[in-house]
Amino acid sequence: MKKVKKRRKLFIFGLILLLIGCGILLYPHILQLFYGIKTGIMSRQFEENMESVQYTDPEKYTHLYEVMKKYNEELIENNQEKLMDPYAYEDPAIRLEEYGIEDGIAGYIRIPAMGIELPLYLGANEENMSKGAAQLTETSMPIGGKNTNMAVVAHRGYSYAKMFREIEKLKIGDEIFITNLWETMTYKVEKIEIISPDEINKIRIQEGKDMVTLVTCHPYPHNYQRYLVYCERVQDVK
Repeated sequence: MKKVKKRRKLFIFGLILLLIGCGILLYPHILQLFYGIKTGIMSRQFEENMESVQYTDPEKYTHLYEVMKKYNEELIENNQEKLMDPYAYEDPAIRLEEYGIEDGIAGYIRIPAMGIELPLYLGANEENMSKGAAQLTETSMPIGGKNTNMAVVAHRGYSYAKMFREIEKLKIGDEIFITNLWETMTYKVEKIEIISPDEINKIRIQEGKDMVTLVTCHPYPHNYQRYLVYCERVQDVK
């Protein structure tokens, strides 16, 4: 009888240890699952709000578009003179809350090959990058157009989200999608390059092109290089 009880206790103890071990192994995946669900809900809400505000206050959003377009034009005029290290400029050039966008989300980036969809913020500060991807200040706003190149930066991930951790899955020809407050734009991967952090010219605007450049640390989990994915617009350039 005592042996049976002892075996039962050992079995229960072993089962508890097994469950704890499984929980530890699965915990990051569970967190990433919840992050994916959360961003999916936020994305749908963003699209619904986008449609709603365009009807309720179209002048405000037309003005915001013009402000972003003017900013992009000024980058060309001043040759992006303030552009330095890819992570140096954190303050957003445009405060979206001034246009009634309280959550600060300027759009979404969806990358099927990586299985991710991330909210896109203006300004690559740590707060924004802890929540999703960010447009690097002193690069183009997320509206596309001729002579634009938006650098989209993101970490190689947290315990609760992959972010750009699996960026090396992207291959030439893969598509990425940028949804802003007005439309969804499609870009195609054209080139992949590994650079040092001081090679800032690598993310500058290229004449005549409509581009998005993905930027993250390399190699994972270190950060002494930058992994760049150059993407060009599939649709006709405006």
